Amino acid sequence: MDRTERFYKIELLIRGRECVSFATLLEALEVSPATLKRDLQYLRERMDAPIEYDALANGYRFGQQWRGQQHELPGVWFNEKELHALLTMHQLLSGLDENGILSRHLQPMFDKLTGMLGTDAAEAKEMTRRVKLISTARRRVASEYFETVGSAVVQRQKLRISYRKRGKGGGTVGSRVVSPQRLVHYRNTWYLDAWCHQSEGLRRFALDAMEAAELLDEKAKPVALKALESELDQGYGIFAGGQTQQARLVFSAEAAAWVSREEWHASQQSEWLADGRWQLEVPYVDATELLMDLLRHAGQVEVLAPPALRQAYAKRLREAAAQLD
Repeated sequence: MDRTERFYKIELLIRGRECVSFATLLEALEVSPATLKRDLQYLRERMDAPIEYDALANGYRFGQQWRGQQHELPGVWFNEKELHALLTMHQLLSGLDENGILSRHLQPMFDKLTGMLGTDAAEAKEMTRRVKLISTARRRVASEYFETVGSAVVQRQKLRISYRKRGKGGGTVGSRVVSPQRLVHYRNTWYLDAWCHQSEGLRRFALDAMEAAELLDEKAKPVALKALESELDQGYGIFAGGQTQQARLVFSAEAAAWVSREEWHASQQSEWLADGRWQLEVPYVDATELLMDLLRHAGQVEVLAPPALRQAYAKRLREAAAQLD
């Protein structure tokens, strides 16, 4: 534990216990008495920490004017609950970061946070085991492409990518120059929203379909966030671009107990029907993903509109039933 971590630990201990003995501080910080004395002196004289010795209680506490209040050390301050929350979020992030791309850069900061709590390696490992993130159907992304794409987004620079267009036979690979706008994480997969200079429009690219990514020494074309959201966020799921349609669905009373608590789209509209069923209206552009989600509720959902979606759903159900014969 370095000196900065000790300073935060001293403050956490005093705030949490109100009055802490010299012996308790020594045990928690695992330093010599001389080092602890220097730390306390530095906190008082250089950082204006209102720490005083209470002879009656034989311990250190905050001065009368600071009791019950939060004294902040210069720089970033977290209380113990916030530190635990941040470390929990780190574990969640690790679950989205199988190749360790993000964690590699963030680990030093989280090591510092762990040190502020005075947690040793064994305790830190045990803490991470208390958070579990379950992911299915994850599509892996090559780490070098993620970092290159991430740099392009942050630095607002153009990017040259080799991209495999999905289709029968494995798809075809083409090269294009794009102006990155934002990274999107959706259902265990990373996507890049970018202005494509080949098609002269906004497009969404799956990072796992990239064969190569090269950062260019040119500034990216700026696109207003509102324009980006209007173009790419209007439809259901990850599919974007095209004419928006409105799907009207009715779920059985049994399915409604679960689905009524789900957000299918930020602009959805819903209502409970008199018989206990639940009606949901969601905008969509491409029916592919919506049909996949509707099939999860086969037998428990009715598609009322539009007619084309109702017919496509019925066709999928018939095809699925035919597989059983």
